Amino acid sequence: MTAFPLTWLYAPGDRPHVVAKALTSGADVVVIDLEDAVAPDRKAYARAATADLLAHPPAVPVHVRVNALDGPWGEQDISALGPAPGLRGLRLAKITSPTEITHVARRAAGADLYALLETALAVERAYAIASAHPNLRGIALGEADLQADLGMRDDTGLDWPRSRVVVAARAAGLPPPPQSVHPDTRDLEGLAASCAHGRALGFLGRAAIHPRQLPVIERAFLPTEADIERAEAVLKAAAAEQGAQALPDGRFVDAAVVTAARRTLSLARRR
Repeated sequence: MTAFPLTWLYAPGDRPHVVAKALTSGADVVVIDLEDAVAPDRKAYARAATADLLAHPPAVPVHVRVNALDGPWGEQDISALGPAPGLRGLRLAKITSPTEITHVARRAAGADLYALLETALAVERAYAIASAHPNLRGIALGEADLQADLGMRDDTGLDWPRSRVVVAARAAGLPPPPQSVHPDTRDLEGLAASCAHGRALGFLGRAAIHPRQLPVIERAFLPTEADIERAEAVLKAAAAEQGAQALPDGRFVDAAVVTAARRTLSLARRR
């Protein structure tokens, strides 16, 4: 996996041919979905098909979104997939408490965990969840479920929960979270505008539900030429003089700014 994955493509676990296409899509991470994308009578088949695929590591990093722990399938998913050689991460749906993270960490020892916060309660507990266990590698919002929980007709009220999750992730020492999916796979202009807004809020990368969304997401989160020039100027100044300082254009440079500049140049290598 790249140091900063930008694209996370979901594929339904009960459709192996779609998963196979996802693995050749160019996504940084493929997320096999055993939860919302799979009907109840297909859960067992999806789990078995995913376990077969992950018996050997695929060429692309694969995460699996398992069913909620308080339902009838989540524990079975973790038992079947936690030890799979090809599994790079378990994405835990509908997490609401830190104890759920520690429980899965014990059940799937060594697996990288990612918590999806999809309710008002989860957002309120965002930092506690984000800092629950060293095996937790990231958090993200599940915006469709959160909107339903909050009774929202659209996403105009989501900026506060979005910022809450970004801050919680960074406070816990986790990477910036990726944005939740843009549900209209044909609205690429809307996707680009939404990505630009998410980037301004502190998100890095985005989940997708169709391969056509991937290049839009990558372009939105890659640094521009101007971003690269500014980052190079920051690092040049930092190398020439230790401590905080001001650049000729008035920008202030300190350790945090230097760290951000290094991240920008790391992302720029993908261009």
